[in-house]
Amino acid sequence: MFLGFSVVYALRVNLSVAMVVMVNTTDPRPAPNSSKLPECPTPQYPWDSETQGWLLGAFFFGYLFTQIPGGYLAGHYGGRLFLGLGVLGTAVLTIFTPLAAKMGSHWLFGLRALEGFGEGVTYPAMMAMWARWAPPLERSSLTTLSGSGGNFGAFVALPLTGYIAQSLGWPAVFYLCGGAGCLWAVFWFIFVSDDPRTHRRISEQERDYIINSIGPQGTAHGWSVPVLPMVLSVPLWAIILSQMCANWSYYTLLTSLPTYMDNVLHFELKSNAFLSALPYLGGWLFSVLSGVVADSLIARRVLGVTAVRKIFTLTGLLLPAGFLVAVSYTGCSGMLAVTLLTISSTVGGTSAAGVFINQIDIAPRYAGVLLGITNTFGTIPGILAPIVTGYLTEDHSLAGWRKVFWVAAGICACGALIFTIFGSGKLQKWAMTEEEREEAEGKEDRSVISA
Repeated sequence: MFLGFSVVYALRVNLSVAMVVMVNTTDPRPAPNSSKLPECPTPQYPWDSETQGWLLGAFFFGYLFTQIPGGYLAGHYGGRLFLGLGVLGTAVLTIFTPLAAKMGSHWLFGLRALEGFGEGVTYPAMMAMWARWAPPLERSSLTTLSGSGGNFGAFVALPLTGYIAQSLGWPAVFYLCGGAGCLWAVFWFIFVSDDPRTHRRISEQERDYIINSIGPQGTAHGWSVPVLPMVLSVPLWAIILSQMCANWSYYTLLTSLPTYMDNVLHFELKSNAFLSALPYLGGWLFSVLSGVVADSLIARRVLGVTAVRKIFTLTGLLLPAGFLVAVSYTGCSGMLAVTLLTISSTVGGTSAAGVFINQIDIAPRYAGVLLGITNTFGTIPGILAPIVTGYLTEDHSLAGWRKVFWVAAGICACGALIFTIFGSGKLQKWAMTEEEREEAEGKEDRSVISA
């Protein structure tokens, strides 16, 4: 899963870097000495800032539509097939990116939307699989480790695609990223199983431990889901709104940071790609560490699940917001801006053990569906953030980028406040099996009699 999500984010961010050399309006610096060969391929497309914003956001138009169906089907059938095909389909489509760009911006927009459509099932499928594989006291570390592949993929892909674009030409970025996704899918389908009960290489001791520790929540949810209780669930809406707020700043940086590095800080392409990647290295390390610490606090009963989720969410959203505000006042000081952005994303990694895995706490059996729901809403910032950034930075001015960072910071702080007030880590009654519900009612009856 970790490697799969590394590929997923490489497929997602490759256009952000390639755009710098694909577009002839993004590099305001003088042309190199005519007696020397240019360091990167000649930009080919006259797309303005607004068009670039739409192209960078196109992925999320498709991504929006398959989250809930993907989570629902993965919860019923298992996530192996959906996660594997989601990555494979996106990888194959990525290979056709140069052809689509040559045909025109509308074709590229449609292709990117189709990539998002295929990739939309991946995260819900991941959560549906962990509902069957992750013992309660290992949920945080296992889920954050696998999901952190996204940050790791962004960290590797940004400088690597910058190097490839400059050395081999920007079309090679899409051919190589697509090929890597196809190769990963081969190993995924060979080695992975939906459930510990059907895995051919697991030991009997490990299988029994996993099944017994998860209990009835580690089974498929069937065709029916409690839709109305979900709609009325306050903890679920706390997750939805908080993830939307957190994703605004994340997607702003993910899709627009290379452009900021180029237009405002004037880093050349190789430096641009490497420095754009640094924030994701810190985010990856802190997300993995936060999962281990969260499980340790819960296992040792230092704090309850609810308290742990709220603390990690608060630190992972509020502190990064402050650093984003600071970035907006660094002017053209490139290293200071990069340092603050790196700290912001690093600290933001702690939210991985907070709101971003909270679905599996409140409803393990329906975790895939819930992640589909929360990710559907969480994808809206992925569509809007690049477009808003494009409008705010039409003149490529520092003042425009200051507005971008202020907006991201304010929205992020709102998310921290919402989850702190309304979030929960308790298993919801509507998510219980009949067996668990009867047991809970029996405990209530015994406590009443005892009182």
